[in-house]
Amino acid sequence: MMDRRRFMEACTGLGLGLGSTLFPGVLWAQAEGKGAVKITKEMIDAAAAIADVAISDKYKEMMLDNLNEQAKGYEAIYGLHIPNSVEPALLFDPVVGAAKYETERKTARLSAAPNVSSSKKVEELAFASVRELAELVRTKKVSSSALTEMYLGRLKRYDSQLKFTVTLTEERAMDQARDADREIAAGKYRGPLHGLPWGAKDLLAVKGYRTTWGAAGFERQTVDEDAVVVQRLDAAGAVLVAKLTLGALAQGDVWFGGKTRNPWNPAQGSSGSSAGPASATAAGCVAFSIGSETLGSISSPSTRCGCTGLRPTFGFVPRTGAMALSWSMDKLGPICRSVEDCALVLSAIYGPDGKDRTVKNAAFNWDAELDWKKLRVGYLKSDFERIPQPQEDAEKEEPAASEEEKKKREEQRKKRAAFLERAKYDRRFADAALAKLQEMGVALIPVEMPKFPYDPMVVMLTAEAAAAFDELTRSGRAKLLTAQSADDWPNTFRSARFVPAVEYIQASRARRLAMDGVAAVFDTVDVIVAPTSSEQLVITNLTGHPALILPNGFRGDDAPKPPAKDDGDDDNIGGPGTPVSLTFLGNLYREAELLAFARAYQQATEFHRKHPKLT
Repeated sequence: MMDRRRFMEACTGLGLGLGSTLFPGVLWAQAEGKGAVKITKEMIDAAAAIADVAISDKYKEMMLDNLNEQAKGYEAIYGLHIPNSVEPALLFDPVVGAAKYETERKTARLSAAPNVSSSKKVEELAFASVRELAELVRTKKVSSSALTEMYLGRLKRYDSQLKFTVTLTEERAMDQARDADREIAAGKYRGPLHGLPWGAKDLLAVKGYRTTWGAAGFERQTVDEDAVVVQRLDAAGAVLVAKLTLGALAQGDVWFGGKTRNPWNPAQGSSGSSAGPASATAAGCVAFSIGSETLGSISSPSTRCGCTGLRPTFGFVPRTGAMALSWSMDKLGPICRSVEDCALVLSAIYGPDGKDRTVKNAAFNWDAELDWKKLRVGYLKSDFERIPQPQEDAEKEEPAASEEEKKKREEQRKKRAAFLERAKYDRRFADAALAKLQEMGVALIPVEMPKFPYDPMVVMLTAEAAAAFDELTRSGRAKLLTAQSADDWPNTFRSARFVPAVEYIQASRARRLAMDGVAAVFDTVDVIVAPTSSEQLVITNLTGHPALILPNGFRGDDAPKPPAKDDGDDDNIGGPGTPVSLTFLGNLYREAELLAFARAYQQATEFHRKHPKLT
């Protein structure tokens, strides 16, 4: 499979723009307003170069009738105007072999009731955990209405600085809060989320409010339903206070209203695409939030903002009512301030809904006192030992042809040098994590992920995303999106139209081999400790395994200074006072074990109790 750069070079070499009539994107020309175009032998030559297939002249004539007939079929399907909510007639299942998981639901076992002073002013509870807030609400020491007013006030106060809110759901929230107070007063307590204010990534539909997907051109979009996750949190008594930002169509932290910021350093973006949920949670503006991840969208902003984020197993939480980006990789999960918070939220949102056909009847039985010392714990030895390298280092540099090119190369070299300086500095946190685990009595087992060409498998994501937003691309409305660089969605969607169907299937077959390989690793351990930024991020998103990302320390005054401009390429640009993260990986649908172990580490380190000083 070609990478983006080779693809663009191939197109340039052939004298073709992405708006040309190249097969298999022949109808692209029609979308450009050039009228019906018939496929020719010359187009086959151009397409063959992209598909990396040699086709002799004697076969091209034989192909023309078939290809032109197929093109008519494409137009017929376009005429259906398929909405984003319609899934393909294919399902991704992360389970291979004889993997086992619990199906019997049991009552959650929470940690002991925390001792939280009721004499505190409500504002001083802004950074309290879900578990702490739940106990205060349950014992009527603080009302849901008071918490809701406090968090709404903070959302309004800090939004101009951090840009994390798309829409406040104030009227809905206050109605829910008053209902919660009445129910609790009457002895009808629904559980640990009852009365707690939360924020939804704005790819979750909420009836009566706009659902913008963070994208220009969708600012006024409404969906006449509540996403299933929203329905379930409503049923748990939680109070929705805001629709929070996401990078446009779930990429990065740039949305139609600007760039969402990192509360630890507002000069930096919050990363994405769950930009608003991470920023608002870290800033103490919601008790918890719901984000989504396809390839890093919970992990990245949780790292940048110092949150505790859970990316559940693929097929654990229903996505009904959520924007689709990649049907075989999308996952919804909580972004919180502690591991147990994630467990309490997951308890409320997981399980089949009868509509998302990927969701299994697996059970999540939270036990805060699970004996984690019985778990087999692996760690990615070579990933901890390796100093991350910037992508450019792997590419061969040709001699610079001009002064402008020399200047550009020099800037790239400086950028690489800064990257390496930051990576070497951050190495101390990874080493300290392993030392802390050993101090806790954990017998770390060195393991390695199987070696496969993982990045080319990501073509499945880009092809599915291009299909999910096909009409946006063909209509030309993709030009409305705020970000328009080579790495942004408009260009990715156009490029993905040239991925041959055969190569998509081959990537899927390679993905199955990877799934078998990773399953074999988890036959030997229950939990794996990993650097957040290592290749495991791509691997486990492809295989569907769960991940828990938690803060793992804060850079000191001696930390390398961050770049003057945050270009969004690196979650660890850091700077003094900013957080670093650590990732724990679990087996499929075994979040109970994963979270119990991660909670033990979090209790031993307590980095999650720090919060940014906002002005």
